[in-house]
Amino acid sequence: FPQACSPFIQAARCYARPVRRKRKDIPSHLDDLPPTMLKKGYADVPIINSVDDVVRRLLSLEMASQKEKVKIKTQQLVEKVRRSPNDNGSFEVQVAVLTAKIRTYEEHLQRHPKDKSNRRRMLMAVDRRRKMLAYLRRVRYDTFQSTCEQLNIQYSLPPPYSRRVTKRGLVKKAFCLKVFQEARKLKAAERLKQRREWQERARAAREKQAQSEG
Repeated sequence: FPQACSPFIQAARCYARPVRRKRKDIPSHLDDLPPTMLKKGYADVPIINSVDDVVRRLLSLEMASQKEKVKIKTQQLVEKVRRSPNDNGSFEVQVAVLTAKIRTYEEHLQRHPKDKSNRRRMLMAVDRRRKMLAYLRRVRYDTFQSTCEQLNIQYSLPPPYSRRVTKRGLVKKAFCLKVFQEARKLKAAERLKQRREWQERARAAREKQAQSEG
């Protein structure tokens, strides 16, 4: 029979046992999708109401993968901002598609913060969406405002460009200004010479025309 270990050894074993961290319940942007909702493409099938409950559960979001849920969520966001039923490529639709991708990447990075590849993809998507929103804000402000409200996007203006002043930068700027002024003087002399030549040609042409008329 195995010998009973002392309380000291038992306490040491418990101390050395790895502690399992509990995963935090991260809220998802897919939580508002009802599990009884059918997958994309099965809702319009005529015989879907007459199938068995097991088959219906297999075709619903209860058994769907993350990719299928993201497709349905993307379609819902697109339906909010599209201009017409056939609109699939406007700026508003592209912003909606990018918003669904960005929120999916954010949830993934909250669970796996060291995934640098997906973090890079998310930053690229954020930058692309920012450019599209800036274009909409500049060209069609009402569409930009309604798109941000429908998709729950908080748009912030980019910070103004600023550069730290250094001694090397000041010397370089002064040298560039001096070179620009010298080049401008040379061009001014050449332009004055060309102008005088044009004036002399025009005067000679007028004199020649007057002699031919006289």
